Amino acid sequence: MAGSGAGPSSFGEFVAEALPGLLRFGYILTGDRREAEDLVQEALARSLRRWRTLDAADSLAYVRQVMVNANITRWRRWGARVRLGWLPDGTVDDPELLRCDDRDRLRRALLKLPVRQRAVLVLRYYADLPDQRIAQVMDTSLATVRSQAARGLAALRPLLSPEAVSSGARSSGAVHDK
Repeated sequence: MAGSGAGPSSFGEFVAEALPGLLRFGYILTGDRREAEDLVQEALARSLRRWRTLDAADSLAYVRQVMVNANITRWRRWGARVRLGWLPDGTVDDPELLRCDDRDRLRRALLKLPVRQRAVLVLRYYADLPDQRIAQVMDTSLATVRSQAARGLAALRPLLSPEAVSSGARSSGAVHDK
């Protein structure tokens, strides 16, 4: 319904409804609450410019696509970053983010993946998008999506194995984002 009453008030309603999910999505993409907030803010600002032309049914998918693209752009601009150590953030307001230790281990393991593999896995398993849609969102081929997913899953398996979990608790080494 492009252009059919999608004004600022409906954008405000959309933001109010979708914000918690977008923040969780951004948190999974970036691994940092503050970066996730910045990413969501940037995506919503970009989306507001095109809001009147968007189909209401695709608005959430559009904002997620903007988030993925903005995150990849940020990563390219900053290059590969090294984060030394990791202090747990005790001020997270969303109880979904702190639900269990497994989720935290998965988040930390995802941070060790290259950004494109991480994006594919998050879009496939968190956003529940089909591979064809992921290819569109990431502006890449279907084969690339599938190979990035396979490589990402292969890289996650040893990171989430019981041996890696027990050794990960003892070492707080650097996390490399490639």
